[in-house]
Amino acid sequence: MRAIKTTFLLTALTLLLLLIGQAFGGRHGMTIALVFAILMNGVAYFFSDKIALASSGAVPISREQARRLYAVMEQLAAKANLPMPKLYLIPQAAPNAFATGRNPRHASVAVTQGLLELMDDEELEGVIAHELSHVRNYDILTSSIAATIAGAITWLAQMGKFAMIFGGWGGGGDNRREGGGITALLMLILAPIAALLLQLGISRQREYQADASGAKMVGHPYGLARALEKLGAYNKQIPSSIPPSTAALCIVAPRTTGQFIAGLFSTHPPLADRIAKLQSMTITRS
Repeated sequence: MRAIKTTFLLTALTLLLLLIGQAFGGRHGMTIALVFAILMNGVAYFFSDKIALASSGAVPISREQARRLYAVMEQLAAKANLPMPKLYLIPQAAPNAFATGRNPRHASVAVTQGLLELMDDEELEGVIAHELSHVRNYDILTSSIAATIAGAITWLAQMGKFAMIFGGWGGGGDNRREGGGITALLMLILAPIAALLLQLGISRQREYQADASGAKMVGHPYGLARALEKLGAYNKQIPSSIPPSTAALCIVAPRTTGQFIAGLFSTHPPLADRIAKLQSMTITRS
């Protein structure tokens, strides 16, 4: 069901991009919007992992530096029949983790120093299982596409604003100025908001799915549930230097300024809901 919802939301994002292109440039504008989206998705496909790792300050970590992390990762990757991801450390106290990479063969998992120090073995196992579930479900690619399309919509809306101000796309006959101009103005205001909400919907669906898949991978939900409780508590107290573009990939949203507004437009579902769903899970061992 969540896969169907994600497909629907991605389709809606793509249609919204085409509509905003049509509103400002007719059929020609729709074509430009589509080509622009394809180019941006190509960049996201090949380079989003490198951008995320570099922007968060992640550095490669060796087996000698993190034997416990390697042991947990190797055990779960083998259990999930996945290649061993590259492991990175983010040298900061706020506990968090994220996975990135366009497919399982090019996956990387980054954890903060604070996460390694805070989690016991069962909680660390739950966090890593959650991140490996993102890798196995191709969530990183899905989220990158969603973010790219949403960014393209916002960019086109900004270009449309300047075009209308300087008499570009909004120009033409009376019909364009009266009917088409109003449509373009509405698209200018509403399209970026709609794109953001659709992107958030996709991200939240993938987080719920990764929680459930991670719990099944481990065989129980208790470690991940406890880890989320700790992550929520500590991230309210310790500021994070992970940038907003990468924060969307993290297992929990890092602390930011303006928590109320950030909560309304969070890429993550409420932690209380995630924990409650995990605690209500029944996993039958084979």
